Amino acid sequence: MDRNPSPPSSDDEEEPSVDSIQNTVYSKHWFFSTLTKLIEMITENDKSEAGDDSSVELDEDMENNICKVWDMSMNEEVTLFLKEFNAPDILFGAITKSKCNRLTEICVGILGNMACFQETCLVISNNENLGEVLLLLLCSTDPPTLLETTRLLLTCVSQVDVVSTWLERIRKRPTVRDNLCFIMSSSTNGDLLVKVGELVDKLFDVDEDLMIDWIKAGCQEPGTPGNDIEEEKPAILGLVPSLLEAAKQLRYDSPEGLDVYMHILQLVTTVDEGIQSLVQSPEDGERTWEFLHDLTCRDLCQPDDPPPIVHEQKLILSSVLAVMSVIFTSQTEQEYTEIQNNLSLIGSLTRILDKLETCQRRSSNKLPDQGEAEDNVTQEDFHLKILKDVCCEFLSNILPQLTKENILEGIKQEHITEEKCLSALRNLLPLYAVSVNSFIVVLGEADQTLSETLQKEITLREES
Repeated sequence: MDRNPSPPSSDDEEEPSVDSIQNTVYSKHWFFSTLTKLIEMITENDKSEAGDDSSVELDEDMENNICKVWDMSMNEEVTLFLKEFNAPDILFGAITKSKCNRLTEICVGILGNMACFQETCLVISNNENLGEVLLLLLCSTDPPTLLETTRLLLTCVSQVDVVSTWLERIRKRPTVRDNLCFIMSSSTNGDLLVKVGELVDKLFDVDEDLMIDWIKAGCQEPGTPGNDIEEEKPAILGLVPSLLEAAKQLRYDSPEGLDVYMHILQLVTTVDEGIQSLVQSPEDGERTWEFLHDLTCRDLCQPDDPPPIVHEQKLILSSVLAVMSVIFTSQTEQEYTEIQNNLSLIGSLTRILDKLETCQRRSSNKLPDQGEAEDNVTQEDFHLKILKDVCCEFLSNILPQLTKENILEGIKQEHITEEKCLSALRNLLPLYAVSVNSFIVVLGEADQTLSETLQKEITLREES
């Protein structure tokens, strides 16, 4: 952390060769002294302020010293030493008794650094009481504490040896979902939103059942049916609206964070429960569509962008278009008529395909000069192939929905041109021949010349 003081140098140690931790220049005695003072401070504050819930300020010298511990805990040898000194238990005690947000933040931050190493992560994760307290911290109102807590949880669930332990804990605590949704829907802290998104993304990636449970929870009505006596429970935040609020907050400030939230949304649409959560509420479905449509047509892969932009945006484009495609194909003819008539989207999809083709041609022309093997010359980038497949499938679903009036308006707005149509044909055929032929039939009613041009192209492709 940039704001933390630098660790003590070897000049601060009286006998570095004897007192130092392993191969470091850090003093064992200094650690003993600092952690002992921390214990004493917490004990004294606990006695003197019993029954007083007001927050307290952290002593400047103590803050500087434990910040040094925080910095030095990024070293594995220091972390192992802290483990032997039972630092996780000491920090657990400090967190549970702390009435100072800064102290809590630092203690959780130290644990987060320690969790980066397998051995100490196992110790932290197997501490049942500590695990419960860390999950409870997600209801904190202090953004720095939330950031460090989320970072620690993400570090733990990213390690194979302990992920099952944390998943079991999280499943038992519905408040984890509620707290994360609240943060996503209300926070303006970009760093916190990105880290929360990474945590949710990881949880959903490793546990589909957990994702389904969280989706269903947001679809439940508040209160308990059939019980008029019990006080009505507050409404549960929906997962998708929470994800959208966070994405909107990060839209212009963090492309990486926006990418994370779009991937979460795509994961949600890989299960039936997720699709239903998107389309069962017309308001939620329309808000989701409008946001994703705006990203596609205004922000991503614009006409003035160079073709290599698809390399940079391939992941987020794939996620956004995949979700939009699911929403589009899940609607009835009566719902979202604007979606089916959205001509600017056709222009965006054909533009993406055109830039993909340009990139592939340049790659094919360049690789042989670099001595690449023939197999590598023709091999497509895996993620670019996914983008192309998603784009083609989406476009093939839109084209048959167009009427003569839609096409005439599309030609007028230059979303449907000969160049764009030929690009679409090259990518859609032969897999989506039915969709293409259906489009050409209606196109003939609007522009016979363009229809004949496309039909000739199809004939040439078939003959070759």
